[in-house]
Amino acid sequence: MAFTPDVDAATFAAGDAESARKALATAKPGDEVVLAAGEWKDVDLRLVGHGTATAPIVVRSDKPGGTVFTGASRIRLGGEHVTLSGVWMKDISGSKADWLEFRIDSKLRAKHCRVIDCSFTESADFNPAEKESRWVGIYGQGNTLQRCFFSGKKNKGTTVVVWLGGEDTGHHHLIGNHFGERPRLGKNGGEALRVGDSKSSMMDAECLVEGNLFERCDGETECISNKSCGNVYRANTFREVQGTLTLRHGNRCTVEGNFFLGNHRSTTGGIRIIGEGHRVLNNYLEGLEGDGFRSPIVLVKGIPGSPANGYFQVKEATVAFNTIIDCKYGLLVGYNDVKEATLAPSHCQFVGNVVMARSPQSKILLIDAGNQEIDWRGNVFGGATAVAEIPGIVWRDPGLSQSGDGLWRPSKGSPGLDSVEGASSITRIDMDGDERGSPADAGADELATGSPKSRPLTSKDVGPGWR
Repeated sequence: MAFTPDVDAATFAAGDAESARKALATAKPGDEVVLAAGEWKDVDLRLVGHGTATAPIVVRSDKPGGTVFTGASRIRLGGEHVTLSGVWMKDISGSKADWLEFRIDSKLRAKHCRVIDCSFTESADFNPAEKESRWVGIYGQGNTLQRCFFSGKKNKGTTVVVWLGGEDTGHHHLIGNHFGERPRLGKNGGEALRVGDSKSSMMDAECLVEGNLFERCDGETECISNKSCGNVYRANTFREVQGTLTLRHGNRCTVEGNFFLGNHRSTTGGIRIIGEGHRVLNNYLEGLEGDGFRSPIVLVKGIPGSPANGYFQVKEATVAFNTIIDCKYGLLVGYNDVKEATLAPSHCQFVGNVVMARSPQSKILLIDAGNQEIDWRGNVFGGATAVAEIPGIVWRDPGLSQSGDGLWRPSKGSPGLDSVEGASSITRIDMDGDERGSPADAGADELATGSPKSRPLTSKDVGPGWR
């Protein structure tokens, strides 16, 4: 539902951006500015307000989804505790700027502002004048992008970018959004989401990306490109995405409880790990057809003395309680197609993972000979011939069965049941949000009764309520 607090409102006619701007400049906490339904063409809407956490200033459409920005329009948001709700930006072209930014200019950022229940789309037969643009740029601190829809972007430029450095300190939330189809770009710059860049990659951003749906976001190899530290990617669903969630730069990120469902579409991918101290836990990956960088879970080789935009060595990664089933590949530990990359992952641990191959010939575990001090504990790999006798890996059918929701879970008698000691030091819950036992079950699912608290998302669960 659209955000509509019970306060007095001032309503402005379609296209009357200047009056709306002036009204917002004098608005008090709890006030509303209402944008009339209709086409707002070639409008530069600047929204500066100063609300509070309990009484934000709200700018909303008179009819959710009915206020449609077109042509060379753009929206800029600044101040504190301002909420924009229910607008649709469609087929934007000619402004020579990004569509929506959480800043007014280089001096005035947004802090604790929200964009909610909005839509950003390009029609199938529309081609923008700009060769490169971004749709949403998140600046400032503590902002929220929630229940929005993105679809159809064709030109170069990441759909949503979190910018970091200086006054742009991160701590943003991206929750319940729907990233729809994006065709292949054929080069870099086609990500659905990027958090930071190589210059800010060692900065602690601590952003939360939770409960979003990514569906056929095929722009490039990286659907999500993490380029900062301390971010959390939790309970998102990736459906038929020909790319990966890539921890490209930065350290100490968590990838937890996500669902990667490839449905055997070509080059669909999973999780790529680069850097130090990452935690990849409780993820479910099924039917993925990618290999190399697009494999279900791949730890990448690093470059000695790597530049900021290169490949840092993987160190102290924890890959635990993930389920990989019926994929072209499985775990790749120490992979890179760059000649200079010679540093294999070091001091990593693989705990309680379940991999079930589709055939005895499947390559479910590829390990570089140079890996240093890898700890394997409580893993169950089945359906393929053992590639090596490694303590901590049981080569046996994991005994999974398909449940009513279509996911493969352990059944009674599974060799992974109650097989992993010390799970509480890594994670206390499973992919469903259920408490793990002690000892815990191997794989993303802890055998339990009752309805899951977390599950794969569909378009009905995310995006604007007015669609």
